[in-house]
Amino acid sequence: MTDLKITNLYKAYGKVEVLKDINLDIKSGEFIVFVGPSGCGKSTLLRCISGLEDITSGELQIGGRRVNEVAPSKRGIAMVFQSYALYPHMSVYDNMAYSLKLKGTPKDEIDRLVSDAAEKLQLTEYLDRLPKALSGGQRQRVAIGRSIVRDPKVFLFDEPLSNLDAALRVQMRMEIAALSDSLPDTTMIYVTHDQVEAMTMADRIVVLRDGRVEQVGSPMELYDNPNSVFVAGFIGSPKMNFFTGDVAKKYGAVTLGARAEHLKIAKKGDWSGEVMHIENLGSDSFIYIDIGQKEPIVVRQQGRATCGLGETVSISPIGDQTHKFAEDGKPVSS
Repeated sequence: MTDLKITNLYKAYGKVEVLKDINLDIKSGEFIVFVGPSGCGKSTLLRCISGLEDITSGELQIGGRRVNEVAPSKRGIAMVFQSYALYPHMSVYDNMAYSLKLKGTPKDEIDRLVSDAAEKLQLTEYLDRLPKALSGGQRQRVAIGRSIVRDPKVFLFDEPLSNLDAALRVQMRMEIAALSDSLPDTTMIYVTHDQVEAMTMADRIVVLRDGRVEQVGSPMELYDNPNSVFVAGFIGSPKMNFFTGDVAKKYGAVTLGARAEHLKIAKKGDWSGEVMHIENLGSDSFIYIDIGQKEPIVVRQQGRATCGLGETVSISPIGDQTHKFAEDGKPVSS
């Protein structure tokens, strides 16, 4: 069992605080995703866990052992970077076997470990190829395979799919999820700026903001019950609609939130405005409506849009599926 516990962790570069009082308990076998805007500290936190960055204060435990001063190679961790960092002159086999050779692992054991990892990642037929003969997705699988052979207790992924095109990202998301299922005792911590990756892969999401943990929960907990305007606006695509001023006051809030699928176009709606833009995606349409707020309000409709550009329409929330936030950005107490 490899639980990971972070207690009161701070990281500073001189007087600049990057991580502030981070407290997290991660259970063995969990798939945890760190998300947040650029500069929020998610990659720095991952590097502190790996040992590539020193912790300024606080404590990090892996499997019940304090590892603050333990070298990265002794932590039982493997890290997969956004750049594949493969040796271009080595075959796929040699790239995956390299760390085992350095440790003096017997050749028959290396063969077995590389073969097992290659089979898991559908790389068996590519073991003799050089990285330049592989696609981006295959190179990323080699980088993951290089980590698997070390039998790590914790996998760290630092935006591993950001260099891939959209179709490959979808494929690799499924492959990493399948890998997680095949290694049920291995903890995986994954950093991304893409909240779609977070929503589709995570057991729990950790939302970071300005070096602090803003909220931790399952994807649907964060989607359905955000604990701040920030989380409500960050989780979900498109992001939650926000209403302020008199519109929000009528609902007893400083800020009123409603997701695109929780709004409807009605004959006599609560608000009216002009259709500015329509995205027809086939199965769904997103209709952008200017009702005088800071940003257009987005309404999701199944199938094709029932209105046209420049048309004036009325919209209303569906039932009571709105979110009320107070002046401090936290939910209004009921």
